[in-house]
Amino acid sequence: MAGEPQGRDRLIQEVAAIYDWIDARCRQEPARAGRCKTCGACCDFAAYDHRLFVTPPELAYLAARLGVQELKTMTTGRCPYQEGMNCTVHEHRFAGCRIFCCDGDPDFQSELSEEALRRLKALCEEFRVPYRYQDLAAALAGFNCGTFQSAWAPCPADREG
Repeated sequence: MAGEPQGRDRLIQEVAAIYDWIDARCRQEPARAGRCKTCGACCDFAAYDHRLFVTPPELAYLAARLGVQELKTMTTGRCPYQEGMNCTVHEHRFAGCRIFCCDGDPDFQSELSEEALRRLKALCEEFRVPYRYQDLAAALAGFNCGTFQSAWAPCPADREG
């Protein structure tokens, strides 16, 4: 990411900090967080009868970590980053993937989700990125680097200081 504007780097760092916070909360309360069995069931959204929702900062983070050209579209009801039973983006996975476990406490997951979304929405406001909470298929299909143009420039707080 050398040579990229300071604002983009800050946005990516802020998303990483949110992900670190989620991971730390799950480690602090393992009984409530649950344990992923790496069975891949929840990655098959259609069969599991649920959807994964993501925010623009999360997509910007994934694009920065993988490279925009590596973003995939969903062509089935399965996460495009699952190969066999393995998540190919596990290190960079979305907040919802970090929070949800089949055997986790739904109240704990809801609390974490609400706080994570509050923080992600605040990033959108700070970096002047339109906030959308979209299902993964729609978010990946509609991803456009131009949407994040304001995040690629220094954020207002950077200009003041």
